[in-house]
Amino acid sequence: MPDISLTMLVVLCLAAAAAGWIDAVVGGGGLLLLPAMLLGLPHVPAAHILGTNKAVAIVGTTGAAATYLRKAPVDVRTAVRIGLVALAGSMGGAFFAAGISSEVLRPVIMVVLLGVAAFVLLRPSFGGTPADGPVTRARTVTAIVLVGGGIGFYDGLFGPGTGTFLVIALTAVLHLDLVTASANAKIVNVCTNGGALAMFAYQGTVLWRLAAVMAVFNLAGGMIGARMALRKGSEFVRGVLLVVVFSLVAKLAFDQWNA
Repeated sequence: MPDISLTMLVVLCLAAAAAGWIDAVVGGGGLLLLPAMLLGLPHVPAAHILGTNKAVAIVGTTGAAATYLRKAPVDVRTAVRIGLVALAGSMGGAFFAAGISSEVLRPVIMVVLLGVAAFVLLRPSFGGTPADGPVTRARTVTAIVLVGGGIGFYDGLFGPGTGTFLVIALTAVLHLDLVTASANAKIVNVCTNGGALAMFAYQGTVLWRLAAVMAVFNLAGGMIGARMALRKGSEFVRGVLLVVVFSLVAKLAFDQWNA
């Protein structure tokens, strides 16, 4: 456990709870938790921040996934396949990350996100109701290869907003409603977080005692967020999605301005 005040520990725990809630509803909790940890633990190496974040996030994601599994039509088999491909894709993205400038990627991602926001705003029916009938094999393969591989590669290459992109992609490719897409995304997140955490643990860059305390709050936030999404439905998720997308654009713009 790093040497931090009780006040800062409380702040980090509250940030973990809020991040768990955001992640459970639509993804993107790292937008809140990582900056909070970087500001609250300025003397802790960045690698330890990232490793501890994964140890916290996987607990909340698992709790949210378990909540969704009880009440949402989750295709566990497909979600796990997407997750495993995403894990492989993230390793490939990480391999190429050293040769890519984030200053080049940020404007591209901002344009993509603004396009996503415009699409969601102009298509109120997007993610409102699932498609009739079973998902075709072609769409399932597309989701596994393109969604898993593509978004996994992006996660390893750059990262911000991966959970949000995953929800949007699953909604578009598999014709899911936003609640079901969020539910399936949590299974994928468990796979990718587990792979990343294993690597961080192997490298010894996880602050386990701090992670254990924060994980309790992240778990509570994740389970509350999943229950709210199930109860309030796709319109609620759509509203949160737009807030997270615009927040991500603002963060990327701020980072680009200060680069």
